[in-house]
Amino acid sequence: MWEELFRHSPSIERHRSAALAEERLKYLRRLRDGGFSSSTLRKHAADLLRLVGLLDLTGRRVVSVREVEEAATEWSRPGILRYHRLASARERVAFVANSVRWLRLLGRLEERGKPPRHPHTAEVAAFAAWARRERGYAEATVESCCEATDLFFDFLAESNTALGSVTIVDVDRAIAARSARAELKRRTIGNYARRLKMFFRFAEDRRWCRPGIAAAITAPRIYVNEDVPARLKREDVVRLLATTEGDRPVDKRDRAVLMLLAVYGLRCGELCGLQLDDIDWEQETLRVRRPKTGRTHAYPLSRGVGQAIVRYLQDVRPPRPDRTLFLTLLAPFRPLDPRLLNKIVRDRLRGLGIVTGRRGPHALRHAAAQHLLDQGMAMKVIGDFLGHRSPSSTSVYAKVNLNALREVASFDLEGLT
Repeated sequence: MWEELFRHSPSIERHRSAALAEERLKYLRRLRDGGFSSSTLRKHAADLLRLVGLLDLTGRRVVSVREVEEAATEWSRPGILRYHRLASARERVAFVANSVRWLRLLGRLEERGKPPRHPHTAEVAAFAAWARRERGYAEATVESCCEATDLFFDFLAESNTALGSVTIVDVDRAIAARSARAELKRRTIGNYARRLKMFFRFAEDRRWCRPGIAAAITAPRIYVNEDVPARLKREDVVRLLATTEGDRPVDKRDRAVLMLLAVYGLRCGELCGLQLDDIDWEQETLRVRRPKTGRTHAYPLSRGVGQAIVRYLQDVRPPRPDRTLFLTLLAPFRPLDPRLLNKIVRDRLRGLGIVTGRRGPHALRHAAAQHLLDQGMAMKVIGDFLGHRSPSSTSVYAKVNLNALREVASFDLEGLT
């Protein structure tokens, strides 16, 4: 591989004869498989060559991050290693990051474990395992339960209160502290209280805490359909899609992503989980796995969405062995994740001046549902289309169906008014 990266024999010989040549080659091949360009590989190869010249890596010696940073300082100075130019701060950061990644893969980096967040991390881990194994909750639900429990134990840590000494007064104080945050809605506080109730039922069964706490936890009352959901207007969705009409790779990828969200109302996890094999081009169907319900749905593939996906596949998607449909644009190429998906939608909406209400991918799901309702689709059909298990999940859209409200307003009450 040295011959593929370097032309001159002296350069090839320097890299081949330096310490840990095979280990450096293995790392460079890993980067190449991740989609890094030849110029970037040469830069990483040069950094590792300088690192093994500055540090004693004989035997199985473990190196600390501090030693790597000191080596970066020595490397950054003008002289033989840097010729006549001082390395910039950005170059030093890149040198350290590259070196640390390599040493970690070798098992030669001194890892200092993070201190536990609170004294009850073992109990939270057991709670998470139970929620997955015994209750079969989706991973997003498990993470939500654990985060609520961690927040509660963070609150307890301030007063150094152990789980076995917790009373309902402590739980009420924790809920009140969360409620004091003005930006949190009652529904958010209610979810927090319900997660704590679930944990304390689990803890009581194992006699980790006093009995009766779970039964005494009360959440703020949430009235059915008490909020009108903030949603994108149909014209805003059209404007959003118009921002992806360019020829840049990011526009081609984002157009396929946004069209799938807007047309099919997919959740983040559903879109990020799409595979190349989920599209049947002959039958013109799209298969969607729903992590939240554990079901798989098949949809007819619309022509516009299909064309956007084909354009992305032909012009943008790197030829990687990964079967995930949407990948990042920069190496190392990896599947699109919900955080990046959220950023794609929010940044484009912000560019349009839309900065209020829902602005993430779920806003497009709401807009898709509302559009179907405005077209006269039955609630059961809409629920099936969105993958809802319960009709109550779909009924929220009916309260903002202005056409239906107008029909009610014009109803003849036969002299009762």
